[in-house]
Amino acid sequence: MPAVHNAIRRISLGILTAAWINTAMAQEVKHYRFAYDQPKTTGYGIAGDLFANKLKELSGGSILIDQYPGAQLGQEPQVLQLVKAGDVEFCISSSANAATLSPQAGVMSLHYLFRSEDHLVKALSDPNVTGAVRSMIEDTVQGAHVIGVLTLGLRSMYSKRPIDKVEDMKGLKVRVQATATEDLMFPVYGAQTVHMPFGSVYTSLQTGVIDVAENGVNVYLANKHYEVAPVLSMTEHEANNNLIWISDKLWKSLSDEQRKWVQTAADEVNMKEPAMALDLEHQSAGKLKGIGVSVVDKVDKSGFQKLADPYLNKLAGELGPHASKIKDLILAVK
Repeated sequence: MPAVHNAIRRISLGILTAAWINTAMAQEVKHYRFAYDQPKTTGYGIAGDLFANKLKELSGGSILIDQYPGAQLGQEPQVLQLVKAGDVEFCISSSANAATLSPQAGVMSLHYLFRSEDHLVKALSDPNVTGAVRSMIEDTVQGAHVIGVLTLGLRSMYSKRPIDKVEDMKGLKVRVQATATEDLMFPVYGAQTVHMPFGSVYTSLQTGVIDVAENGVNVYLANKHYEVAPVLSMTEHEANNNLIWISDKLWKSLSDEQRKWVQTAADEVNMKEPAMALDLEHQSAGKLKGIGVSVVDKVDKSGFQKLADPYLNKLAGELGPHASKIKDLILAVK
């Protein structure tokens, strides 16, 4: 009898093993890398989770996203090149860093293009706006595609002293993103611009290489920049917008059905992430105040806006037709 039982057990085990192998083969589970340079606790992590969860659901678990936050695979300009080469499948970049591949992407950095947080959420949830951004990249970049747009909120300035009005900018050295928009606008405010990778900002503020940096509230908190620049002035001068990229190598390897899953997952980010990111911004401002950071809520923005307004149409026009179209679509959102 023991021999019979052992034989039955071996047969049962064989059947179960074969069933498991067949199921695994049928699913053909594939893992893809999704890289970004901010901590997972930021809006980038919100976008990564929304995208990964929706894609897992739509694919029945056959496509899984492995997130690499905190610049594990490199800073944004380097990761964009890896995506173009097909060495990384997905990434998030700021629209400003996207301008290193497609200069017209600098339109998303135009100062005071977005009238408020509410306007920002509505604009990025508008399929006409996101569709125009995707079309811009299709026409101007080879090796990669943009499938989604998200935001980390509005950017503000931080330093060792308050910036209450535009006159306070005179002569200050400001770290800016490497776009033509930034290089023009901050000198218009009276400041000097300095380019550097995001990872160098903390030390540069600490040592005085720069006087001011600017970013979203949660990014400022998550990267502990308040330790070396304890005054956050809510200038809200531009949007902290970002793009989700996919390598052309992967895109071409996907079936029509898989491409639809990927795009639907990116659309999920478009619709849900902006409001969630702004909620995170508000929570972060509360945390900063709670630990003693000086948050200047009542910045006189009128001087900044007066100087910036003439450049909205001028800069968009100089960037190109896609930029002008995107600018007009954003301004038309009510």
